[in-house]
Amino acid sequence: MAAGQWCEGDGLSPASQSPWSLPPEHVALVIGGIIGGLLLLLLLIGVSCWLWKRLCATSTYEELPGTTAASSVQGDKLCPPHARTQTSRPPGMPFVVPPSVQGRDWVPLHRREWAQAPRDLCPAPELLPHTTGSNPGDACVVGTINPELYKFPEDQSESHFPEGCLGRLWFSVEYQQEAERLLVGLIKAQGLRAPSETCSPLVKLHLLPDERRFLQSRAKRKTASPQFDEHFVFQVSSRSITQRVLRFSVYHVDKQKKHQLLGQVLFPLKNETLLGDCRHVIWRDLEAESLEPPSEFGDLQFCLSYNDRLNRLTVVVLRAKGLQLQEDASCLSVFVKVSLMNHNKFVKCRKTSAVLGSTNPVYSETFSFKVDPAELDTASLSLTVLQNAGGDKSCELGRVVVGPYMYTRGKELAHWDEMLGKPRELVKRWHALCHTTEP
Repeated sequence: MAAGQWCEGDGLSPASQSPWSLPPEHVALVIGGIIGGLLLLLLLIGVSCWLWKRLCATSTYEELPGTTAASSVQGDKLCPPHARTQTSRPPGMPFVVPPSVQGRDWVPLHRREWAQAPRDLCPAPELLPHTTGSNPGDACVVGTINPELYKFPEDQSESHFPEGCLGRLWFSVEYQQEAERLLVGLIKAQGLRAPSETCSPLVKLHLLPDERRFLQSRAKRKTASPQFDEHFVFQVSSRSITQRVLRFSVYHVDKQKKHQLLGQVLFPLKNETLLGDCRHVIWRDLEAESLEPPSEFGDLQFCLSYNDRLNRLTVVVLRAKGLQLQEDASCLSVFVKVSLMNHNKFVKCRKTSAVLGSTNPVYSETFSFKVDPAELDTASLSLTVLQNAGGDKSCELGRVVVGPYMYTRGKELAHWDEMLGKPRELVKRWHALCHTTEP
């Protein structure tokens, strides 16, 4: 018999052969089955552990019987009355103090007796901060925000109007240096006083000293607080822009289409207002136009105020009108010199900026002087309107002196006395200029 042939007498069969002698397909199936069984066993173990932990946590925080109503907030009630009173608890159920309130002086409980809590853990609704929400229960939630604490302070310009105010006007000013354009935005007005029950306002804009040309807004019907939101453009050179004054004249248009002046706002275009290429929003109260004709040499309007705490005398030079300028003086400027005198002796002097040849210049400049209360009976103020006459020379156009009884009478004395009677308040008056050559 040839070598390698199978003999029946050897006692060997195919079933007794090594498993590695099986076909590769069978080996792969066996290994895959073993790995799948192991993964399934691991998954079952993980799910069992998770269910066991869940069951343990649920049994730990099992709800006490008879305390459901006392521990929940029902409807809109912030703290139910029975939440602060005795609760029903089975005698066999132990009482455990929560960790968040441990360390307090708790009274021990014996023989089913309940001790009153030392303090009320749930404050009364009237002691909670007021909120704007409709549900008062929201205020008892820890971490909520009280909107009252985050409100911005009220804008006083929208609500505070002084007594006798004729109205208030909001506008914006922007000057474009390269294009030499003055952009004026007319925003709104409030509190206008019309001569009739209804008010139909409009605004005329002048760029003084030019009285002939003006721009006009649209009329608003039947409102004392109109919203204009209109924009106007004036072409003005950069050399003369600081010498100009914006005038807003507010009129009421009656049924016959006649214009009745309600008030005006004069706004000098100073350097501090025009600095930077940005839009400046400003508000001013309306002023009544003086119906009295100017005096012989013109009139000057200024404010006086004395601060008795700081011993400071303040003068605000507002404007002048009806000045008698010299002939061919359109290229010359006018300014005001404010001098503080004591016993007719010079103490200190200040000057306003010069306004180019206008008979009605507007200044709106403020000056302060240090004056002790004991000196008020001997001190006086001299305001002189001067016109440049070329070079360092100047020509006096008029002067007004205000002070105590020692130096003044009439309106000038009344202005001084009213200033002393209203400390820390600005008192505004018109005064007629007197022509004099005295120093």
